[in-house]
Amino acid sequence: MAFVAPAWKAPLNATTSRANQLLRSGLVMWGLDANQRIFSAYGVGYQPVTILIGADKTIVKTLRGGQGSSTLRAAIEELLSISG
Repeated sequence: MAFVAPAWKAPLNATTSRANQLLRSGLVMWGLDANQRIFSAYGVGYQPVTILIGADKTIVKTLRGGQGSSTLRAAIEELLSISG
């Protein structure tokens, strides 16, 4: 399982700095989607949004807006049970 978080409208260094404060595990890969290729590929026109993608590369769940840790944890556990 991989966690990837593309930044879009904010500078990469600012996004990475804030992410490191919030997600201290270091398990999230951050990148800059300056040309909005990732966002376009998944039909995302705004942030924040969480898209969970299964092992077969299909979208399993889309969570729009900011989410609490319990919602994210439940969604990830659901993805793991599907992909397991």
